[in-house]
Amino acid sequence: MPVSSPSAAADAACRPRVSFELFPPRNDAAALALGRTIDRLAEADPDFISVTFGAGGTSRGPSLTVLRYILDHTDVEPMAHLTCVGSSHADANRLVREFLDAGITSFLALRGDPPKGAVDGDDAIGDLASSAELVQLIHRVQEEREPFGQSRIPGTRASEIRDRPRPERVAVAAFPTGHPRSRFPSQDIDALLAKEVAGANLAITQLFWYADDYLGFVERARAAGVTMDILPGIMPVTTPARLRRLAELTGVPAPSDLAIALQVEPSEAGQLEIGVDYAARLGSEVLAGGAPGLHLYTFNRHEAVLSTIDRLTVSTPTRSSLSERIEYTI
Repeated sequence: MPVSSPSAAADAACRPRVSFELFPPRNDAAALALGRTIDRLAEADPDFISVTFGAGGTSRGPSLTVLRYILDHTDVEPMAHLTCVGSSHADANRLVREFLDAGITSFLALRGDPPKGAVDGDDAIGDLASSAELVQLIHRVQEEREPFGQSRIPGTRASEIRDRPRPERVAVAAFPTGHPRSRFPSQDIDALLAKEVAGANLAITQLFWYADDYLGFVERARAAGVTMDILPGIMPVTTPARLRRLAELTGVPAPSDLAIALQVEPSEAGQLEIGVDYAARLGSEVLAGGAPGLHLYTFNRHEAVLSTIDRLTVSTPTRSSLSERIEYTI
């Protein structure tokens, strides 16, 4: 039996908790490549790997295939994305039951982006009004599938009711820089608190570019009563085209220094270095500020995210540094 060295054990103990996000492959060649990527990501011992899901079930089959691959070929917990948009209560109920029957017990409940021009009440929107409702539905389906059972009390003829099994994780989205449809900053905090009250036990942030965006958001959430872990979502962006596209999708302007550096760098290797360095510095800053781990958006590639993890510098913030940051924020 191999024996790990003290230094290797120390490195493992200092390694931050990580998780990854993937999307379903678009063709057979991409599916083969994704299998290899999943195998490499699993070597990093992530808490979970989540798989995106198109609005209204547009990628239902491919998503479930990827989730089953993770379940069958790795020791990593798979997490299924679910979206409200385009789904009725009945459709969502059937889908949650299908995932549970397949052995998937962790979910990321999302509102989803409505089609352009759609308004509340349209069939394209569906009748699930919020991700908080979807969180409640996930728990309700699990309770319906596995009602209370009984177990015998040792040494007696009496029995007791066992706790119902609950989904491992029911995660929701958080928006450190504000949701595009939010009318005021506190609305994002109120929505996150409502999701936790509905039964969510983990939040994962959308992309942000500065550590203060995340750290300030967490402080405001804690002050409002949110207690669940809030994982910072980070992506090593390695091309100027992808950076522009992310700014369009999220509505969050890209950092000018990162955009310029990627634009003027002529080589792919150089752009990879720039993107990984920026993500590693950002990840190290939020970890030093108290983040419980990192959720890394992979774009279905393992090289950049694994390089980012290797470069993280993790330190525990001192009491004085935390106090200084809180005073500055207030």
